[in-house]
Amino acid sequence: MNQEDLFKKLIAHSKEYGYIFPSSEIYDGLGAVYDYGQNGVELKNNIKKYWWDSMILLNENVVGIDSAIFMHPTIWKASGHVDAFNDPLIDNKDSKKRYRADVLIEEELGKIEGKMDKEIEKAKNRFGDSFDEKIFRETNPRVLEYQQKWDDLHTRFAEALNNSDLVELKQIIEDNEIVCPVSGTRNWTDVRQFNLMFSTEMGSTADSSLKIYLRPETAQGIFVNYLNVQKTGRMKIPFGIAQIGKAFRNEIVARQFIFRMREFEQMEMQFFVRPGSELSWFEHWKEIRIKWHKALGFGESNYRFHVHEKLAHYANAAVDIEFKFPFGFKEVEGIHSRTDFDLSQHQKFSGKKIQYFDPELNESYVPFVVETSIGVDRMFLQILSASYCEEEIDAGDGKKDIRVVLRLPAPLAPVKLAVMPLIKKDGLPEKAREIMNELKFEFYCQFDEKDSIGKRYRRQDAIGTPFCVTVDHQTMEDNTVTIRYRDTMEQERVPISQLKSMISEKVNLKRLFEKLM
Repeated sequence: MNQEDLFKKLIAHSKEYGYIFPSSEIYDGLGAVYDYGQNGVELKNNIKKYWWDSMILLNENVVGIDSAIFMHPTIWKASGHVDAFNDPLIDNKDSKKRYRADVLIEEELGKIEGKMDKEIEKAKNRFGDSFDEKIFRETNPRVLEYQQKWDDLHTRFAEALNNSDLVELKQIIEDNEIVCPVSGTRNWTDVRQFNLMFSTEMGSTADSSLKIYLRPETAQGIFVNYLNVQKTGRMKIPFGIAQIGKAFRNEIVARQFIFRMREFEQMEMQFFVRPGSELSWFEHWKEIRIKWHKALGFGESNYRFHVHEKLAHYANAAVDIEFKFPFGFKEVEGIHSRTDFDLSQHQKFSGKKIQYFDPELNESYVPFVVETSIGVDRMFLQILSASYCEEEIDAGDGKKDIRVVLRLPAPLAPVKLAVMPLIKKDGLPEKAREIMNELKFEFYCQFDEKDSIGKRYRRQDAIGTPFCVTVDHQTMEDNTVTIRYRDTMEQERVPISQLKSMISEKVNLKRLFEKLM
C-alpha cells in the first residue's frame, strides 16, 4: 500500500470507528476544523495525561496552570505576534488555490529525499546483507547528484528564509519548476505575508469595544503568570510551568487532515533558568523529549531532529522532533531556547518588574526560558499513523482475510478491555456484566454481545482494544475466562480474580514512565 492510500484509509477509519468527525458535517463541514468522537476523545485525553504526568509527576520543579484564552491585546504586541506572526503565501492564478511558499519548497526537498531513498532501497534489495548504506551514499553517482541538488536548494532556501526575502522565495519556486498540485501549472503570484491571528471584539457597545485576539499559542499565558506562580509556589530557579490548552490560527493552507488546523490544542512547558545556562538546559530537554516519544515503541528510525535554519525572533537555538508520517517527516514537537525575550518584553510593555531574585547569586535578573511545545492533534495523528495496520490472516478452509488493527500502546488505548458473553443465554450475559461491573472502576471497558465472536474481535481490533475477555460455559463452572491479546491474537485461560491485576499492569502509564528514567 502506498503512503497516499494509507493516509486516505486512515481518515476513513477515523470516522468509521468514532475517532474523528468533520466538524459541522450536516452543514457540509467547516474547513480545517474537526470534532473528536467517542474513541477519539479517550485517546486524546490519554495522550494529554501521558504528557501532563510525565511533566508534573516526574519533575519536582515543574508545576501546571490553566490560563485564559482571552488576554489583554497588548500581550500580543509585546510578544511580536501583531507585527511578525506571518506566513509567506503564494497563489496559483489558474487553480485559484493558495499555498505557503516555504511548504512548497520543503515538499520539493522531500521529493529529492524520496528519490535518494528509492535508489538506496533498490540497492538494498539487490545486494542484501552485504549492502553498506554509508558507502553507497558516498559513491553512487545518482545519489551524489540528488544530494548535491538537495544541498544547493536547501542552502538557497535557508538564506531566503533568514533574510525574509519573499522575492527570492518565489524565484526558488520558479527555478525549480514547482507546479500547483491542483492545476499542474507554474502560473504563480508574488509571495506576500499574511498574519495568522483571529481577532474579535470585547465590550457591550461598538464604541467601547476592545479588539482582542484568540490566542495563537498558550506560551504567553505562562509568561504573564510567571511571577504569580514563582511567588505563590515558592519556586526556585530552575523551574518549569506546564499548560495544556486550545490555540487558534487562521491557517490559509490548512490541510493533511488534523496535522494543520485552525483550532488546535497545545501542550507546552516553559522552563525558567539562569542566563548563560539556557543552552545546556536546551540539550537536556532535547534528550528528555525524544525519549518521551520513543517510549511509545514506534521505532527509533521514525524519529529525527530537524535544526531550524531560520530562528524565530525570540530564540537563540531551536530544533524540531519530526516523525515519519504517511506524507513524510513532519514536526510533532519543538524545543526552543527563547532567551529572556518574552519576559523582558512584558516587563517593558507592562511597566511592571518581572525579575527573579537569586539568593545564591544575591542578585536579580530576568530569567531565560527553554520551551518544549507539542501539538496534541499532531501527536494524535502520529499515534494513529504508526498504529494502523492491515495484515493477512488465515480465515479457514484455505481462505485468507484482511485484519485491520490499531496497534495502539495499551496505556493510551481508548478502550482497555472488551467483555463478551459467547452467547446471549444460559446466564453468560449476566456473568459478563458482573465481570465488567467489577473492572469498570479501574479502566474503560466495553460490553459487546452483538454478532459472532469473530466479528466482535475484528471490531475491537479496529478500535484498538488491547484485551478481549470471553465468558463461556466453562466460566460458569470454574470462574475462568478466555483473554485474547490484540497484537498476537493469542488466547489464554485465566481466573477472573486475576483479570484486574493482569490488565492494570499492562495499561498503567508507569510502563511508559519507566522508560524515561
